[in-house]
Amino acid sequence: MLAPGGPGETGEGSPMRSYLAALRRVVNLVDDPDPRLLQTAFAALVLLDSLLRSSVGTPLDAARGPLVGLGLLALTTLAVWVAPGAGSGVRHAPLLVVVLDLAAVGLVRLVPEGSAAGILVVLPALWLARLHGARGAAAAGLAAAAVVSVPGLLYVGLSGASLTRAVLPPLVAWLVGLGVASAVTRAESERRISTAILDTVDVGLVLLDAEGRYLRANRRHQDFIDLAFPDGHAGRAGQLGAVHHPDGRRVTREEMPSFRAASGEEYSDIRIWCGDDPLTRRALSVSARTLRDDQGRRVGAALAYKDITDLLSALEAKDEFVSTVSHELRTPLASIAGYVEVVLGREDLPAPAAEHLRVVERNTVRLDRLVGDLLATAQAGSGPLPVHRAESDLAVLVREAVEVATPAAEAAGVELDRRCPGSLPVHVDPRRIGQVLDNLLSNALKHTGDGGRVCVEVTERPAESQGGQGGLVELAVCDTGTGIPPDDLDRLFVRFHRSSTSRDLAIPGLGLGLCIARDIVAAHGGRIDVESEVGVGTTVRVLLPRQAPAGP
Repeated sequence: MLAPGGPGETGEGSPMRSYLAALRRVVNLVDDPDPRLLQTAFAALVLLDSLLRSSVGTPLDAARGPLVGLGLLALTTLAVWVAPGAGSGVRHAPLLVVVLDLAAVGLVRLVPEGSAAGILVVLPALWLARLHGARGAAAAGLAAAAVVSVPGLLYVGLSGASLTRAVLPPLVAWLVGLGVASAVTRAESERRISTAILDTVDVGLVLLDAEGRYLRANRRHQDFIDLAFPDGHAGRAGQLGAVHHPDGRRVTREEMPSFRAASGEEYSDIRIWCGDDPLTRRALSVSARTLRDDQGRRVGAALAYKDITDLLSALEAKDEFVSTVSHELRTPLASIAGYVEVVLGREDLPAPAAEHLRVVERNTVRLDRLVGDLLATAQAGSGPLPVHRAESDLAVLVREAVEVATPAAEAAGVELDRRCPGSLPVHVDPRRIGQVLDNLLSNALKHTGDGGRVCVEVTERPAESQGGQGGLVELAVCDTGTGIPPDDLDRLFVRFHRSSTSRDLAIPGLGLGLCIARDIVAAHGGRIDVESEVGVGTTVRVLLPRQAPAGP
């Protein structure tokens, strides 16, 4: 979940970047700058103006106005720093502080040669406009006219130059303040709109900065936070809480999705559980993407937390139902098959009745295979398929599978062939590999029309390709059938998916054969690939290690 802690301490986080980030926060009027630092910067600019002017003009100690103004500014700055609440003096009494600052500027300008400090009246106006909008801008303009412009005119007298210096600073302060007020209003309006939109999404959304701090989070994500962190969350990546792996282990700080995202990692569909109460905890699928600026530097990360609790419960219920029904079907199927075999063994059985019973027998075998596929699918959904390896001869397994499929091939008018060595010892689960061969041959025959061809080829691979672990064998089932459309290739191994060709031609099947074959091959440490072209045919290649892969 969101877990902050300190990715900014390593990697791309550096002291210089932290200082720059702090500076950006100070001068950013749209967010929430620190008023103490703003006041200090303003005082430093006024002091700089006074020092530069006194170096070539009237000394500071020769004019009472600048000294009083600097003293007033120093007292105001000190009050802002020592006020209770770390700067709350500016936040709770902004107009008073602005008037005092402007009065200090007005006093500093009371020298015969004049002062450029008048331009600084813009800064208090910006701050007041940021807090109170257009009214703040107007108040700043009026205050500047009262405590800066009027004292200046009284001191130097009325002239064209003095009138310009008196009128322009408050007018500019008012206009600039209006601009800031408008920008802040638009930004806050856009923020409210985006917040409303994000809160309607049923996905937890989080935005982190480069140091792992939470910048934004929607309401849905707050629900997950309340579950995982009932005692509160600090708003930084790395915090530990009631967050678990699917197997029940607690997620460590380095494993927290938000910590990984704050460290620059991108990922999809990381699954976690949040909450300790089995009745209320939720399963989440987490994805993260890195945010970068125009120069490609990492500036943060965006995370999405999707609640998949109901989906996992539905899948679990479906697999349990399929498994239960499949087991219940096995018993009557075994009884039917047994009685059919007994009756077919009678010598006085009329030929027509025997033919009818063989139809029953074939369909019983077919139904038993479907039930086996459903059971295998349910087992695959609950974890890796169990395999029981034994010394086997792959050439024998291929020959037996081809012999079983030959009647179906002859009935469909399809030539069925095999090419393999006379003997090929392997260490596999013979029943499971036989199931793979049966499924692949069944698929190939269903999709190959009269006059087509299906061939099973077995070849050996050198030991070097497995790092000396006994080598590989490649089993390929090739057909000259309808082929598979490109749009279906990526979904061939999805359970219950049937290609558009199968649906259009009404080819029977549940869409489980390739999925089960894939799971069995994966359990043996191998892989399965499909090549196909519509109207030309399909080749399914299975690559298996001849020996069991070495354990960890």
